[in-house]
Amino acid sequence: METAQPIPTTPVAPPRGFYPGRVDEKGRLKLPVKFQEYLAGVEDKSFFVTSFGDGVARIYPESVWKDNEKLFHTTTVAPQAAQRLAFLANALGADCEIDAQGRMLLPPELRRKLGLENQPVQLLAYRGRIDVYSQEMYYRHLADAEAASKDDLALLAQNGLL
Repeated sequence: METAQPIPTTPVAPPRGFYPGRVDEKGRLKLPVKFQEYLAGVEDKSFFVTSFGDGVARIYPESVWKDNEKLFHTTTVAPQAAQRLAFLANALGADCEIDAQGRMLLPPELRRKLGLENQPVQLLAYRGRIDVYSQEMYYRHLADAEAASKDDLALLAQNGLL
């Protein structure tokens, strides 16, 4: 008797730029199709969703989060900072999965703290994770980036930005 072979996942490059999404009244984040395709190509099927108190939710594939946990436990550079951030991440975070409709249930404490319940959001793939911004936080970061863009552009142009 033949056993079914798992369908191999094909890695997909992370989407570039921000994509709109929405957290529904039950706290489920509906992932844009590009993010569903990207995450389907990630080996992990379990995720850790949290925040570090900066107003941005972060969705980490399990293996990426385990690297962070290892850093928290082994760093000698700033062990108290690592302990505080690990505590905060665990207080606001939870393990999550994507359902068949491309939704992810966000932890209740995280949703309340960041004001994400029944709200539009902006998503950005960044350094192996997905950042989730409330509309308010997105526009705040956008204004800060625009205000600093002239100086930032000059600095990075000196270092090779085309």
